[in-house]
Amino acid sequence: MILIKGGTVVGPTGPYPADVLVVGEQVAAIFAPDQGPQEGDFETIDATGKYVIPGGVDAHTHMELPFGGTFASDTFDTGTRAAAWGGTTTIIDFAVQRTGEVVQDGLAAWHGKADGNCHVDYAFHMILGGVDDESLKAMDTLVTDEGITSFKLFMAYPGVFYSDDGQILRAMQKARDNGAMIMMHAENGPAIDVLVKQALERGETDPIHHGLTRPEALEAEATSRAIWLAGVAADCPLYIVHLSASKALEQVAAARDLGRNVFAETCPQYLYLTLEDQLGAPGFEGAKWVCSTPLRSKHETHRADLWKGLRSNDLSVVSTDHCPFCFKDQKELGIGDFSKIPNGIGSVEHRVDLLYQGVVDGKLSLGRWVETIATTPARMFGLYPKKGIIAPGSDADIVLYDPAARTRIGVETHHMNMDHSAWEGYEIAGKVDTVISRGRILVKDGAYHGAKGHGQFVRRGLSDYLI
Repeated sequence: MILIKGGTVVGPTGPYPADVLVVGEQVAAIFAPDQGPQEGDFETIDATGKYVIPGGVDAHTHMELPFGGTFASDTFDTGTRAAAWGGTTTIIDFAVQRTGEVVQDGLAAWHGKADGNCHVDYAFHMILGGVDDESLKAMDTLVTDEGITSFKLFMAYPGVFYSDDGQILRAMQKARDNGAMIMMHAENGPAIDVLVKQALERGETDPIHHGLTRPEALEAEATSRAIWLAGVAADCPLYIVHLSASKALEQVAAARDLGRNVFAETCPQYLYLTLEDQLGAPGFEGAKWVCSTPLRSKHETHRADLWKGLRSNDLSVVSTDHCPFCFKDQKELGIGDFSKIPNGIGSVEHRVDLLYQGVVDGKLSLGRWVETIATTPARMFGLYPKKGIIAPGSDADIVLYDPAARTRIGVETHHMNMDHSAWEGYEIAGKVDTVISRGRILVKDGAYHGAKGHGQFVRRGLSDYLI
């Protein structure tokens, strides 16, 4: 047993002083300060001056993802260990079905990668790279038998993961029938391919052209098209992943104003980083920040609009889209051709901190911080109330966060399997102090006490938000 005393519990409704009793793997009780057990066979953790929050739920990671001739550099072992260090106690990764493959075989392959290797609990979404009669039947099977209740489609990457509008509509119709969520990478891939080819023919090969050939208009157009298609599919639940641009956010906000089943996430990189300062870094340095959707211009209002969207709930969740690649030998595959740079940024260790900085800066409330990093992703993807809340009966996934400490991010101190940091030099006015996963202390007093194999696969139900 563990008794967490003297802290300020923060839930989606805000902060309140309370003590938390953990018995086994679950939260057993929440007491008014000093009203819990005074003696007994339990470990007491002093949380004075600290926030006691539910462990983070990162609903968008890509451990070991094959991409661009290589693989994401974090394994389920290294990536979930880094997540634990950063206060994230559950990830939802993406199993992959490519065109022509059997959906269940793709899921089995990802179970094989993760089983016995995770430091924190994990679940899966399913990427559908080939929508046909068999994969549509498999959607029903995964929802009813496998605890997989969300399916990701791509309007980008023709020849790899791309689905045309007809395929998207069929998958949406199936999701409307079985209650699943359709997750959408919303960029107009065929149009982007034209712009990329034209840029390379002009000799524009530097990393910044990755962003310039994926303009805001093509994210906004695809977002709008996805929303209209979901409407044709009787308002199929639709979740736009890694939204980065103001005009795309406008499409989501308009749909939500009409009461539609439309949701969206953004990622820390779009809240802080920019086309000019990162992608436009001298030489090939900008390759470190190549991701899709791309970083947007600091001369436009994207970052301010995304923070506003988080406050207004037009953006429901902050995930990382964690898909790290080392600079040497991986990002360098794109020297002389930006289109060959593996797409991805590593942030799974930093999301809780980076969003807390939004609280410090007056952009989010404490309650909204917890909502966007834990409670809403758990509710969105069928994990609540097992995850995402400190409440009796919930898993004892708990983070003690110290607002008086500081975190300096850099390659020398992070735990992700990367040879650089996308966040080098960033300082956060707060720090993850203690991390507990299902009643087991993983991080305490600056030391790691977890182990691979502790993390378990979690079968998910349907989203709490569907109407």
